[in-house]
Amino acid sequence: MTANPSDAPGEEYACDKQGWSASLYNKSAAFVYSPAFTAPVLDLLDAQPGDKIIDLGCGSGQVTAIIEKIVKQAPGGLVVAVDYSESMIAKAKEAGLEHTFVSDIQNLDIPMSTFNKNDPNFKFDKVFSNATFHWCKRDPSGVLESVKKILKPGGILAVEMGGAMNCIGIRSALHRAIGRDPLSIDPWFFPSVEEYTKLLTGASFEPLEIILTPRITPLADGVRGWLEVFARKSILADFPDDEATNIIDEVEDVLRVDCQDREGNWSMVYTRLRFRAVLKN
Repeated sequence: MTANPSDAPGEEYACDKQGWSASLYNKSAAFVYSPAFTAPVLDLLDAQPGDKIIDLGCGSGQVTAIIEKIVKQAPGGLVVAVDYSESMIAKAKEAGLEHTFVSDIQNLDIPMSTFNKNDPNFKFDKVFSNATFHWCKRDPSGVLESVKKILKPGGILAVEMGGAMNCIGIRSALHRAIGRDPLSIDPWFFPSVEEYTKLLTGASFEPLEIILTPRITPLADGVRGWLEVFARKSILADFPDDEATNIIDEVEDVLRVDCQDREGNWSMVYTRLRFRAVLKN
């Protein structure tokens, strides 16, 4: 059995008040920002020297740093990193990112005056997000309204997020193991192409490309490691440790037949909703 990350020294993997630990995330979920998995959405962003780009849901900043290297090749290039987690933003700062903010992107609140000293109407050329919009179940439309406030007309929104059938198997196993009204505590929003297209057009965005793509995702710390990072402080947040451990044990046992090969390697199926949209003038 894969070691439980929660058995590691508590201080190193302690969660912030938002329920995230950047150290645990980097240990068990580094695939989120791996070059192989982020290349498609970075291609959609098409960052150029001199661009002014904001990354919504930057995590610990690895992908944001790649974008920053490109845009700073020309004068005026700017990258701003935003995340809901204080732990993630602390890691992003350690990585050398200068402009970082903690905010809920469903109701984005950052001091735009920081960037508009010479332009009172300053807005970003492009908005980027990887693996974040699906955490915005409370107000998916609020995310797009936040983007509209900071993106210039004709600007580009480039996003990858979980889509319909994302985490297939593991989510239903969690619901069964939880038993009591799991939908009310399920934190994820995995829309179809049709559903998200309606959200985009309703918010004055024109989708230039929007696709749903399945992806085999290896899990270095197994399903248990995935659950510790993404479920323990979200869908299982209100469960005492012993009950949460029993649920994780049950889910791991159920998924072993489909998600673990004969060599002991774990993987799961992610289905990514990837899109590029322009804000209408």
